[in-house]
Amino acid sequence: MHGGAMHIIMNMLSIYFLGTVVERLFRPSAYLGLYFVTGLWGSFVYMYWNPLGSAVGASGAIFGIFGALAGFAFVHRNTMQAQFQQFMRDFGIVIVLNFVIGIVFESIAMSAHVGGLIAGLIGGAMVAYNPRYLWVFVFISLIALTAMYYAFPVEEFYVQ
Repeated sequence: MHGGAMHIIMNMLSIYFLGTVVERLFRPSAYLGLYFVTGLWGSFVYMYWNPLGSAVGASGAIFGIFGALAGFAFVHRNTMQAQFQQFMRDFGIVIVLNFVIGIVFESIAMSAHVGGLIAGLIGGAMVAYNPRYLWVFVFISLIALTAMYYAFPVEEFYVQ
């Protein structure tokens, strides 16, 4: 589900541009694994901070892929040298712009963006360090998400 034509178009463009880069740096299976797991993390963080809210879109997963690029750049910073510095400047600008947009438009699920981004940074760094760590990231994420889901104090958030 998406919140209108512009929302789905922006998400599709983001997925296309970020996804093609991540697919080249990692493998298609790593891209899919990172996309879905970071999307789950983004959704979980959103649900935790907004238990009565609802959200649409793929923003958590998109920010997860963006975070995976940053994780890759961090792991390979010594070989990237000047490219690393430029990437981090661009990364910072995108993060600041999205933070400002999130403040201006209250309908944006900032918690999903942050959850996906942090998960992507961790997952991207793990996979960039060793591609086999994708399965470690997926497994640990699924175990952690499941454990947190069952430990989640749902009753406290609902108005009786």
